[in-house]
Amino acid sequence: MRRGLALLTLLLVAACAPKAPPPAPPAIAFQPARFTDLPGYNADRVAEALPALSRSCARMMPRNERGLDSHDRYGTGNDWKPFCTALTALPQGDDAALRRLIESELQPVAVIGDGKPEGLFTGYYEPLVRGSRQKQGAYVTPLYRQPPDLVQVDLGEFRDSLKGQRIAGRVRDGRLRPYEDRGQIDAGALNNKNLELVWLDDASDAFFLQVQGSGLVQLDTGQRLRVGFAAQNGHPYVAIGRVMIDRGTLTREDVSMQAIRAWLRANPAAAPELLQQNPSYVFFRELPAPKDDLDGPPGAQGVALVPGRSLAVDRSHFALGLPVWVAATRPAVETTADAVPFQRLMVAQDTGGAIRGAVRGDVFWGAGAPAENIAGRMKHPGRTWLLLPKAVATKLVSLS
Repeated sequence: MRRGLALLTLLLVAACAPKAPPPAPPAIAFQPARFTDLPGYNADRVAEALPALSRSCARMMPRNERGLDSHDRYGTGNDWKPFCTALTALPQGDDAALRRLIESELQPVAVIGDGKPEGLFTGYYEPLVRGSRQKQGAYVTPLYRQPPDLVQVDLGEFRDSLKGQRIAGRVRDGRLRPYEDRGQIDAGALNNKNLELVWLDDASDAFFLQVQGSGLVQLDTGQRLRVGFAAQNGHPYVAIGRVMIDRGTLTREDVSMQAIRAWLRANPAAAPELLQQNPSYVFFRELPAPKDDLDGPPGAQGVALVPGRSLAVDRSHFALGLPVWVAATRPAVETTADAVPFQRLMVAQDTGGAIRGAVRGDVFWGAGAPAENIAGRMKHPGRTWLLLPKAVATKLVSLS
């Protein structure tokens, strides 16, 4: 009887004990897929992605036995050589030929982030702003060059677990210390250091230029200057749209780049305090002028971005240069429609402070007002598939 009571007590205790929570899903996982699984695959004009593919291949192939970027799971330069070599022989504009090559050499792999196949897709563009080489009149907001004492660190060089992560700061007394944040820089921390690259006539333009990472400056002399990302101060990016939602200034449904810009210009006295809620600060460098409409600013891979075909991704999850199939929606140019399908071949060629997560992408839309119209309103759900050499795809799925 005593043994029976003891057993009953153990059973009751076990039944009442709290259950261990289920393990969290992996931050990124991969599932096998077929080309027939890719929404809109046969309708896309894939040859429009040929310039982006070719530019990335030129960076990937010389790696030979080395893995792409800081990752090993996406193959080596040699793994990509058969596809990239054949790519050079394809005629421009031949969708069928490129589709045959893709199906012959590559294999789709579905990306799953935190256990979910769907994530957020946004857009960015190359702004056109007004500026001057001299501080004068309305031109009082500086774009700064990279300070010489700003140290940028690739943490993946120190720990495999930190691959894709970076930090920046200033070395003092033999230790890396945080650099000044946006509020300190706006208050004059970089004054009298001869770091001004150009002066703009609108503080909100300067802020959004930092968010986009590159842009065109129409100088008061009539010349046009292209500026691009040089460095970042190491502080985390905070979306001021999220701050405005939390404060009740804008609703989740109404927030967009256009709505934020309108509020900043309507509230000039309150604007500086709001902008300083984002401590991240971007420094710029002067770039060569664009040669044509497909010659966008250089992305993180170091190649010129192609409007509508270059994608910014989270480098802690992906190597740059990977072909990606995106199935999402985007804002319609026409005001009568809320969104239209966005299903196409893209190439991971850039990154950004706000791009975090496995199923997360930022579409580069090009320069000017039409690109701004779409990019500023794009915040739509979608899915991604990587297109990888078949042996690489098989190994990746087996390890997932």
